[in-house]
Amino acid sequence: MERTPTRHPDGTTPDAEAAREAATPREPKRHKPKPVFLEQQVRIVGHRWSPRVHELKQLLGRSRVRHLWLDVDADPEAQRLAAQAAPGSTTFPLVLLPDGRVLVDPDVEHLARALGLSTQPSGPIYDLVVIGGGPAGLTAAINAASEGLHTLVVDQNVPGGQITYSAMIENFPGFPRSLDGADLSQRMVQQAERFGVEIVRMRRATGLRAEGLRRLVTLDDGTELSARTIVLAPGVSFRFLESPGCRALVGAGVYYGAATVEASSCRGDDVYVLGGGNSGGQAALFLATIARTVHLVTSDDDIGQSMSRYLVDRIGTTSNIVVVPHSTVADAGGDGHVEWVELLDVRSGQVERVPACALFVFIGAAPRSEWLDGIVALDEKGFIRTGVDEGCCLPADWPLERPPYLLETSLPGVFAAGDVRHGSVKRMTSAAGEGAMAVHLVHQYLRETPADCAARLRRPPRRERAPGRRTAPGRPPGRAGFDPQRFERRPPG
Repeated sequence: MERTPTRHPDGTTPDAEAAREAATPREPKRHKPKPVFLEQQVRIVGHRWSPRVHELKQLLGRSRVRHLWLDVDADPEAQRLAAQAAPGSTTFPLVLLPDGRVLVDPDVEHLARALGLSTQPSGPIYDLVVIGGGPAGLTAAINAASEGLHTLVVDQNVPGGQITYSAMIENFPGFPRSLDGADLSQRMVQQAERFGVEIVRMRRATGLRAEGLRRLVTLDDGTELSARTIVLAPGVSFRFLESPGCRALVGAGVYYGAATVEASSCRGDDVYVLGGGNSGGQAALFLATIARTVHLVTSDDDIGQSMSRYLVDRIGTTSNIVVVPHSTVADAGGDGHVEWVELLDVRSGQVERVPACALFVFIGAAPRSEWLDGIVALDEKGFIRTGVDEGCCLPADWPLERPPYLLETSLPGVFAAGDVRHGSVKRMTSAAGEGAMAVHLVHQYLRETPADCAARLRRPPRRERAPGRRTAPGRPPGRAGFDPQRFERRPPG
């Protein structure tokens, strides 16, 4: 006797439902990030002027992990917690995690792993590897993953780049009220992970090479990643002050960025901010809500020369911010921490020593490209050259018939975006725009690669890199295809 098939209320049978499910496109498997303690508080027990405490606070603050620092020298509660968590231990700092674990003097990578922040890639092969997790890198990753590319972001610290140092961002589209940079970067990270982007923290890229159509990236722990395309967005770093006192007191009163992290320790004190750009202005305004007086030191005659107008206006109406023009910091010193700074008037050469609790430094922009020297073309300052240079000059070793795309480096399939790129506008919104544009060019490159580019991309012979050379080593010249009246080969160097 034939059985009547079971039917659902909508009239379909289980077999028909199974067939319909099989025909329905499935959501691709996404990388699931490990949990991070965002709702519960991490406690750090340590000395106020400890550089290690500063590093740990930086990691937590820039990652938007709720944390509380307790001064073991002055806070009875800190002393009680230390005695309870690590009886008899005299080693600090101690990190007390919400699940009861106690870390004794951990470095930042150890703490990142303990918090579930990924420090290792899950696999070796990707469609796109993005080096750098600032606005350019995260925007590139979001756009790439949303369009189906298997994407990995590698950051040498935590995602967000220099915006995580900003206490107040007011000119980013879509946010009419100001927000701090760590908050904005965390939103971008969450958006990227929702699209399946894999983010690896605390890993630095140390090498890049081409093998046929593969682009291979080496990380500082020896891990090698293979990708069809690369976006270089490592950003820039603050320039370090070279005076002996400033070098000796990094993390003990001399801070690079870090205004949002260290502000609470400067309550009621006099602090100095070195740097007249937007980052310095934002830091000064934030510190002014906590410190007694904020001295904003700039080498310009007028902070309006390098700072956005809205910041200039707000600084002008903040009574406890004192602008120190045409000056710089010559040195800093103190007994184990900053107690004074020396101000140098760049006009007269006069040096004045003044008392200070802390010095926050926001000067210069050193590109994080030293590991790329001899691999892709760099300018004389180390910024990555892309596209066809001014004067229609091609990279000296360009191997293809077509010219490089606008954001493409001298190595085909490797693109650059953001502050590290030669000629870029050093602003957050511009970096984000370049990240999106880079992904558009990545798709153009991938479309041409299987049928066309593979036949024309020639592997160069291996050569030793000349000391100080800032362009890629010589390769066989590309075949004819350019109008010689329009394009010229850019000489190396």
